[in-house]
Amino acid sequence: MTWTEMVETPCYVIDEKKLRENLELLKYVREKAGCKILLAQKAFSAYATYPLISQYLDGCTASGIFEARLGFEEFRKENHIFSPAYPEKDFDEIVKICDHILFNSPKQWAKFREKVRASERYIQAGIRVNPEYSEIETDIYNPCFTGSRLGTTLEQFKEDLLLVDGIDGLHFHTMCEQNSDVLSRTVPVFEEKFGFMFDRIKWVNFGGGHHITRKDYDVELLIDTVKKFREKYGLDVYLEPGEAVALNAGYLVTTVLETGKNGINVAITDASAACHMPDVLEMPYRPNIIGADFPEKKPFTYRLGGNTCLAGDIIGDYSFDEPLCEGKRLVFEDMAIYSMCKNNTFNGIPLPSIYLLKESGEAELLKKFGYDDFKSRL
Repeated sequence: MTWTEMVETPCYVIDEKKLRENLELLKYVREKAGCKILLAQKAFSAYATYPLISQYLDGCTASGIFEARLGFEEFRKENHIFSPAYPEKDFDEIVKICDHILFNSPKQWAKFREKVRASERYIQAGIRVNPEYSEIETDIYNPCFTGSRLGTTLEQFKEDLLLVDGIDGLHFHTMCEQNSDVLSRTVPVFEEKFGFMFDRIKWVNFGGGHHITRKDYDVELLIDTVKKFREKYGLDVYLEPGEAVALNAGYLVTTVLETGKNGINVAITDASAACHMPDVLEMPYRPNIIGADFPEKKPFTYRLGGNTCLAGDIIGDYSFDEPLCEGKRLVFEDMAIYSMCKNNTFNGIPLPSIYLLKESGEAELLKKFGYDDFKSRL
């Protein structure tokens, strides 16, 4: 019996071997480029794997108070946080648990500066800037689209220049699932607009969106870009990928519950796009299934849907070598990132269990969810 038959569905399965392979590549980048790399928890926050990830990376970064607490409690290395605006009720705790606090504007820094500098330990403070340059085509993922609330533009930065006294670094995040050639074109724009600050700071954070562990990614260009920047300005450089850490290192295993026909063959699964893989609808994108292909490429084509009442809970159209039947297991690939951390219990659909596929081949159950997890949120 294979591990896909042993697990209870629906479930996420984290592939320890593939996760380690990604981390080995990130370690190579760290060493060759002389930079620091952080895990962006917004993409992958399965903390049972933090003891492994922390062997390779310098720390993690958070987008909210609970991620910051998770990084502090479970990762136990550098703990960074960024928020478009910090709620005052959270900030005292943030000061206690975070090493680097990134502010969205000089005004946010000025508002909280006294609390940061009153800390008994020195906390690194940075400001996120918006270079107004991006090669992302979809606005929902583009931090630099017109009217963006993320980062401070050069015009606003200069207007508030008197407020930036005492900051330690600058941060920009302008990329999404992109190759290093995009970074190599972005850095000169950042230099041109904000280079006047480089003699006043200690580090720069190049943000996330670097698809470093993708097969066609130009790793050497990334290393060259980071090294040249470091050597030119004498500044430390951070990268904070999320997807690259766990890219292609996880699966979502589902069972076919029913098949039918409505002009086309339809199969209903116990995994839901709306609940368990929300990026399928939000981005949108079509995840691969092991052994399946695009429609009509194989003899039997089906439209796969989840078991919620949402008419658009459609995962996609796939073709198979044999007809699907009740009880058939299907394995979706690349389901570690933006899945466990974004899923929901719409319609009262249970959350998938989480397994770790160990390098030994054993599937270890990490977490199982039940009715109380649904009820406690309401």
